[in-house]
Amino acid sequence: MRHSIFSFLFLLISPSLASAGDWPQFLGPDGRARSSESVPKSWSDSENLKWKVDLPGTGSSSPIVIGDRIIVTCYVSEPDPKRQVLCFDKSSGQHLWSVDFPIDYREDGYQGYITEHGYASNTPVSDGKDVFVFLGKGGVHSISLDGEKKWSVDIGKESSNRQWGSAASLLLFGDTVIVNAAEESRAIITLNKATGEEVWRQEANMLELTYGTPRIVSLADGEHELVISVPSEIWSLNPMTGKLKWYASSPMTGNVSPSVIVDEETVYSFGGYRASGSIAIRAGGKDDVSDSHVRWTNRSSSYVATPLLHDGRFYWIDDRGIAYSTLADDGEVIYRERVTNLESGRPVYASPVLIGDKIYVVTRRSGTLVYEPGDAFQPIAQNKFANDETDFNASPAVSDGRLYLRSNQSLYCVAQ
Repeated sequence: MRHSIFSFLFLLISPSLASAGDWPQFLGPDGRARSSESVPKSWSDSENLKWKVDLPGTGSSSPIVIGDRIIVTCYVSEPDPKRQVLCFDKSSGQHLWSVDFPIDYREDGYQGYITEHGYASNTPVSDGKDVFVFLGKGGVHSISLDGEKKWSVDIGKESSNRQWGSAASLLLFGDTVIVNAAEESRAIITLNKATGEEVWRQEANMLELTYGTPRIVSLADGEHELVISVPSEIWSLNPMTGKLKWYASSPMTGNVSPSVIVDEETVYSFGGYRASGSIAIRAGGKDDVSDSHVRWTNRSSSYVATPLLHDGRFYWIDDRGIAYSTLADDGEVIYRERVTNLESGRPVYASPVLIGDKIYVVTRRSGTLVYEPGDAFQPIAQNKFANDETDFNASPAVSDGRLYLRSNQSLYCVAQ
């Protein structure tokens, strides 16, 4: 009975059932980066730009949209280092409130890969009533939609590897907030959403170099699984207790950044150092399911971005500027093509989003690519704000026919 009540509560308040028009978490309402809405396919500083606001600091976190509000996090370096949570009116860009979180502890040095994504990389999540933000060593915080601080929790000050920094985003399940604190304490931690009180903690050294956002699998028998990809393995935990349900060996060695992808009862994972592989696993097993539940493995992968699953195919552009499409049934490569007109270095960090029937991929310095899903890579637009030369690392948000983009400099609203 307790499980049935919890399952009902989960369905009642999960972000997947958020109000129409909301984009309440990383990669949208169901975490699968899809929107049926229509937004412009072309824009610039003088075309289809509804509004633009300059931000007080940098960040790779994606914006979220709740009701008439858009919320984003920033790292402000001067005069005193702090992280900020900012709220704007989604229609006009009017600044509504901001909440400061001073850095009064030793943060990792600005070196290595931290210089690539910065100190504000974790996307907030909201249940439509409150906003929950994860600030790495700065902890997890609950803020009302009016900007009132409700609670704060320290989840660790460790550095599993000083050149990487924090990246995972929060996940809501029922009345809890799930935190991948691999970087901060080598643990997955669940907090009570109302109080911040710790519900359970699962610690493991194997969590080191785990940067993806966990996901929930809802099984046909009413059970739920919390799945996450760690170096060389996929784990399924009981989201109510943190106990391990099953695990499987995976080809992703080294740091794993993309989030797992859930399609009904199948779990897909990509990632690993130098994009070492991908895997498909049937959920619902027990203990070691490496032989019984793994559907396929493949060497095609994404190093940073979480691929988009659409009509039985995956789409993504990797951090080297190569566009991929593979089949979900067996991992077979449909195409692998280098994208032209991209700056050198690591040109793409953001994850692809399907908006209407087009795929949108934000590149770091070469604008946003819009292209068709299908058997070949066919870009139809490449849109850039000429007056912004900073990095665009964040995946976009979509709400009510508006596309929201953020760079290290500004927050943009693109609309017809």
